[in-house]
Amino acid sequence: MLDREFEDVTLEQIVNAPVSALAGVSAGVAKLLQDAFNIKTVGDLCRNKYFRAAVTLSELAELVDRVK
Repeated sequence: MLDREFEDVTLEQIVNAPVSALAGVSAGVAKLLQDAFNIKTVGDLCRNKYFRAAVTLSELAELVDRVK
């Protein structure tokens, strides 16, 4: 979930880390996130209303699938 250099840091450090600290988020993707949504840190990503909505929709879809 995190790049190796961030595996043994505190939660506060992760939240304040650049979004590129997340495994699979390249410097190029980090730049796109910054340009499009002003997302610079993992915390910014977590608080972004569009990403929060996407997570909520995904969780709701999983619940609906379980009820079927």
